This record gives sequence, structure tokens and C-alpha cells, in this order.
Amino acid sequence: MSSTLQHIFSPIVLFGALCTIAILSLVFKENKFYRLFEHIFLGLALGYEVQQTWTRVLKPQFWDPMMVDGQWAWIMTVPVGLMFYGIYTQRFAWMSRLLFGIFFGLAAGTVFQDFCQGFMPQVSKSFKPLVPPHPAAGVAHSTLHDVSFVLNNALFMVILVSVVVYFFFAFEQKNKAVQGTARFGRFVLMFAFGGIFGSTIMTRMALLIDRMYFLFVEWLRLAPP
Repeated sequence: MSSTLQHIFSPIVLFGALCTIAILSLVFKENKFYRLFEHIFLGLALGYEVQQTWTRVLKPQFWDPMMVDGQWAWIMTVPVGLMFYGIYTQRFAWMSRLLFGIFFGLAAGTVFQDFCQGFMPQVSKSFKPLVPPHPAAGVAHSTLHDVSFVLNNALFMVILVSVVVYFFFAFEQKNKAVQGTARFGRFVLMFAFGGIFGSTIMTRMALLIDRMYFLFVEWLRLAPP
């Protein structure tokens, strides 16, 4: 058997090709071949997540502190975790509700903190200067650069105000100037959403090209790699 055929029928490469073909078969119609490999993929993903949870979370943060460092206070996390399963019984459901309330409160506080840290700097940076800064001593100065600076920041501020006006629902927009500003804000939003959608399509096409490269080049060797 030639080296090409040996490569094509290699167990690992062949299994990868079958997985790719099975998933792509959904393009034509729903079929059992696709369902089989979908369940295989979900099973492998679940097994991988369990392994990663033990390796990266439970073992270093729970098992090793008890068994290696002797910090047996971590054993109290077991009954606390079991309280979550009280949701399945009417008698002990209050235990799960208590834990859910505590964790939802902690999560809400964390999310709010992350929101402030992530978006407040964006809000402050949204106020762009419309006057070009004075060049430092010894730095070459260009009038074209100043004009570009002013136009870029002015366009940014116009788009920002227009989008904010579009989402401002505290009063009915009867004034024609407000309506026109909101309409322009909607237009630039659709333009941005179109760009995001196009980027998403390109990402999916990149994934498809990668799978086609695997099938025709790495598996069947129809073209040199």
C-alpha cells in the first residue's frame, strides 16, 4: 500500500475526516449520520470539561489543599454544595434557594464591578476634543493632520449623539430635528450591524475553508500542502 493510501486510512486522520463529513452533511438534510457524530462530539466535549474541571479547579483548589497542605476546612464545601440538590425535594428546597440567592448576589456585584471597570473608561473616552493638540517642540506639524483630527472626532461625536438620541425614549420624538437625528442614528447602527454580520460570515467561511483544506489537502492529498 502506498504512503498516500496509508495516510488516508490512518485511524486518526480517517476519524477526523468522517467527523467533518458527518457534521457538514447537515447542509443537505437532517440524517442519522449527523446525529451520531453530534452525540459523539457532545460526549467528548462533556468528558473534556469534566477532566478540565478536575485538573484546573477541583484538584488544585479543593483536593490538594486538604490532602497535601492539611487544610481540612475545605471539606465543609461538600455539604454546602449538596444543598443545591435540595431543589429536587419540596422539604429542602429552601436550602437551594438560600444558596442561589447568595450566589446571584455575588454574581450581580461582580458583574456590576466589571461593567463599571469596562465601560466607564469608554464613556469618558467618548468625549473627543475638537481642537487639535499643540505639537510638541521639535515635532513636525501638518495642517492636513489637524484637519483629519478635527473631522474624525467631529464625525465620532455626531454618530455618538445620534445613536444616543435614537435610544432616548423618555419623551416622544415630535421635533423634526430630533427625528432626523434619530433616523441618522438608526442608519449608522444598521451600518455597524451589517459590518458585524459580515465579520461573522467571514469567520464562518474561515472555519469552512479550514475543514475543506483538511479534507482535500491533509486527508486526500489532492494538492500539495
